[in-house]
Amino acid sequence: MSFGATLVSFVLSFGLLIIAMSIHEFAHGWVAYRLGDTTAKYAGRLTLNPLAHIDPFWTLILPLFLFISSGGKFVFGAAKPVPINYLALKNPKRDIIWIGVSGPAANFILASLLAIVINTAHLPIFFASILLNLIVINIILGIFNLIPIPPLDGSRILMGLLPESLASGYSSIEPYSFIILLALIWMGAFDRIVWPLVAVTLKLLKVY
Repeated sequence: MSFGATLVSFVLSFGLLIIAMSIHEFAHGWVAYRLGDTTAKYAGRLTLNPLAHIDPFWTLILPLFLFISSGGKFVFGAAKPVPINYLALKNPKRDIIWIGVSGPAANFILASLLAIVINTAHLPIFFASILLNLIVINIILGIFNLIPIPPLDGSRILMGLLPESLASGYSSIEPYSFIILLALIWMGAFDRIVWPLVAVTLKLLKVY
């Protein structure tokens, strides 16, 4: 692949990733707002504008590094987490579960809607390919975020389900979460857990 083709591929993949991440973070902020927490709104995060959700490392550096290191085959990243004031929630223990679920759910809903378009509309191959890539990215983002390691959404769901004493101890691992995630990726978590679940989901959506 020439440099020009590689650059175009990265820009396209990065653009689709930004769309998926913006929808993901907006969902968190919107659900938190509906449950009584206005923090995301006043932080300017209750928006689909990608600029509001960009994190220098997770959104810019990491996707570029993964794209280059994989020879242009893989791009993944994350947005800046939406700020949540748990004390402002109407029922913190219950509401944190809904906030955690909302991001992945938004990605799965978008992927499902796009799958319906692909399966029912006669799209040109180029546009169908773009929508298919957006579906895959949304599914990956949704499944990856359900891993129960802080600050991923799966940890919010788990902390909402655990007794208070266990939830407090569990949240204490967050300072080490980046190292834990890197270790899991190095040990093949993507190949053994994420990718198989992505493949099953794509088959259910009838796009692969």
